[in-house]
Amino acid sequence: MQDSIIGCRKCPRLVAWRERVAAEKVRRFQSHEYWGRPIPAFGDPGARLLIIGLAPAAHGANRTGRMFTGDRSGEWLYEALQRFGFASQAESTNREDGLHLKGCLITAALRCAPPANKPLPEELDTCRPYLRRELQLLERMRVIVVLGQIAFRGFLKAWTENGNRVSGDRALKFRHAGEWQLSGEVTLLSSYHPSQQNTQTGRLTRSMFHSVFRRARGLLPE
Repeated sequence: MQDSIIGCRKCPRLVAWRERVAAEKVRRFQSHEYWGRPIPAFGDPGARLLIIGLAPAAHGANRTGRMFTGDRSGEWLYEALQRFGFASQAESTNREDGLHLKGCLITAALRCAPPANKPLPEELDTCRPYLRRELQLLERMRVIVVLGQIAFRGFLKAWTENGNRVSGDRALKFRHAGEWQLSGEVTLLSSYHPSQQNTQTGRLTRSMFHSVFRRARGLLPE
């Protein structure tokens, strides 16, 4: 499935944008060879923890070819994953940096960098079958962490489209540090996205972010 994701050209607006960014670059990355394609999931295919983000950053994952790699959001995420035993190191700089994840897989609701970080509803719908298939393949998955409201909504659509259900409260509303029990003994946790808009304004602090992954670790004893 990874090859089909990397080769996807189903959304003309996203194809044009990701390739334009990769060709024009920005000054600080002029010497870098940009990936400029959809981003496949990264991590352990036998994962018990699944993390779902929004989309690649134009000069982050769209440049490096790895989820949450090369931008400030990734700095927060991998530091938390290493702290709680899900990553071998706290930094992710490129695909050859030696990082590996332990029982964890990182994916996204959208696989291409969208202009202004704002995907269109139809682009999210077109991309969702990839997430649906990943959910089907992760047989050992027990905890899902969604980062941000768009990823939250995208996950719920993929989950129910796969024929699953949510136990108890049917009207799930996104909130930071939310927790819900899903079918199949799966727990859903939610967090604000570690974007600069959230972290620099203090809407999301490191202690708030760490609390979500501390809970994930508690649900998944080593």
